[in-house]
Amino acid sequence: MSLLLRNNGAILLLMFNIFLVFTGIGLVIPIMPTYMTELNINGSTVGMLVAAFSLTQLLFSPLAGRLSDSVGRKKIIISGMIVFALSEWLFGAASTPTLLFAARMLGGIGAALIMPAIMAYTADVTSNEERARGMGFINAAITTGFIIGPGIGGFIAEFGIRVPFYAAAVAGGIAALVTLILLPESSAKQEAPTVLGRKKESLFLQLARSFREPYFLSLVIVFVLSFGLANYETVFGLFVDHKFGFTPKDIAMIITFGSIAGAVVQATIFGWILNRFGEKRVITLSLLTAGICILLTLFVHKYWLIFLVTFLVFLSIDILRPAIGTQMSKLAKDQQGYVAGLNSAYTSLGNIAGPLVAGYLFDLDINYPYIAASIVLILCFFLAMRAGRAWSATEAVMNER
Repeated sequence: MSLLLRNNGAILLLMFNIFLVFTGIGLVIPIMPTYMTELNINGSTVGMLVAAFSLTQLLFSPLAGRLSDSVGRKKIIISGMIVFALSEWLFGAASTPTLLFAARMLGGIGAALIMPAIMAYTADVTSNEERARGMGFINAAITTGFIIGPGIGGFIAEFGIRVPFYAAAVAGGIAALVTLILLPESSAKQEAPTVLGRKKESLFLQLARSFREPYFLSLVIVFVLSFGLANYETVFGLFVDHKFGFTPKDIAMIITFGSIAGAVVQATIFGWILNRFGEKRVITLSLLTAGICILLTLFVHKYWLIFLVTFLVFLSIDILRPAIGTQMSKLAKDQQGYVAGLNSAYTSLGNIAGPLVAGYLFDLDINYPYIAASIVLILCFFLAMRAGRAWSATEAVMNER
């Protein structure tokens, strides 16, 4: 709490902004089946809509980071909140697929502007000792937004299917105004020296070179994880709507409960699980559990069983994410920032490919996306089993240096 007080609530305001953005991202999940019917769009279009957000965020993030260095964090944060508000309003007002695409791409640009600027601002106003705590606050806001976004969307949709987006637009506009008035500009620090003499490289060059790195198999798992989860989430609402007639409120309750349960495990016993069983065992078991449970979704019919299977999927993913992050951090040694950037890039690529494949397969058969996601995750389980020895050998070599 001292961190917030010393910086006159700046971190708290940043937390509110990033929380609002990631809540807005999740609003669409329980509502998309209704939009699909109203606008007469198919699964492939839904997949492309979800992927469009991640694509623009991936492409604009490097530019946004440089802009926050040159013109100031505050201006970029405010600009991002305004773009976010416009994207939410446009999504609510959209009456054609073209406008929906424009809204989602605007949303991706808004997120690209906000995320690097908020992370950089947090680094500017915290000391080395406080930085981990400050970043923890920001990441907690992101996680919370992800968790309750679908729930808020489903419940507010009871007042009208477009009301959640208009509400998010108003909230985004108010947040931009409050930020303009209350947030002081930070003093950007000098750029840190390049790690190990590594020069700045384009995102595409980093991706091309990543296959030579000792943590490449971990990056592959990050991609597959994001692909599988994005595949699962993209069509979940459509699947239960078409198969069981679930309402946006039903969909919101299932997703919210699963996400909250996973977050509670992360905050309480995740450290014990990792220390007790080790990263490699946790990663492989989580991949296998997620793959099997996604497949089981096709065979359950009762509401409580769908609830249970979805909970196990989210729990597996929420344990797997930090486990693979911890594993990569150990392999990265003094290239932490570089590896974190690659981790983010591979996550974005999975978030782009997963919805595209899921939407296309959904149009062929509503069961196909889950069959594909399950197969990919189970194959990745075998890859992780094989990679376990390579990870151990690489860690041993690096620890000897």
